[in-house]
Amino acid sequence: MHTNVSTVDGFEPAFATVAFVDLAGFSAITDVYGDASAIAVLKLFEELVHDALGELGPPIKWIGDEAMFGFPDPATALQMLGRLLPACRSEPRIPLTRAGLCHGPVLRRSSDLFGSTVNIAARITAFASPGQLLATQPVANLAEASGIVSRDLGRVALRSIADQVQLFSIELAAAFDPAWIDPVCKMHAPFAAYRRALPAEPWFCSERCAKAYRQSPGTYAIHKHEQ
Repeated sequence: MHTNVSTVDGFEPAFATVAFVDLAGFSAITDVYGDASAIAVLKLFEELVHDALGELGPPIKWIGDEAMFGFPDPATALQMLGRLLPACRSEPRIPLTRAGLCHGPVLRRSSDLFGSTVNIAARITAFASPGQLLATQPVANLAEASGIVSRDLGRVALRSIADQVQLFSIELAAAFDPAWIDPVCKMHAPFAAYRRALPAEPWFCSERCAKAYRQSPGTYAIHKHEQ
């Protein structure tokens, strides 16, 4: 998809694998449980990111509950996310993550990255459902060569991106059942605190999430597409 690296004064052209990872239910946690609870969740997520990065250093930047990373190649990106996403998936105190990966040309200034590859990675992450890692073809090719399961989703229209993008779902963490996602906070059942009050309702982590959903079910999309 990307073949050329632009040259801009004050920026260093390079190739990179750009990744974004965010917490799918963070805004709802803030609204339903308050700032203190949301910050506690964010701190836990930051600890998991720090542990997974190890000697690779900190993320390029934090944007609220979203971490942006720049890796030299897809292999390094998949190795790091192969530590982070399973750790997040096994932690019952944080909601499911969404992640997007795109490899291509970037413009580097100091420790930050700019350009269409960054924009596409961000849009891929926004398109992902809770629990998904979505990536472009170069990343998927490396994943398949490494024995990592990936699934071709076809060409997808992303917001503010002119051309459709070929996306692949890559399985780095344990599979999940979309029916067991709390539609409010995007936690995943079953854990001890979860319960299903009515057979026809989704799973909820607490009565507060159930109440928020019943008051405004249209506000909380369960998922946009299946894993």
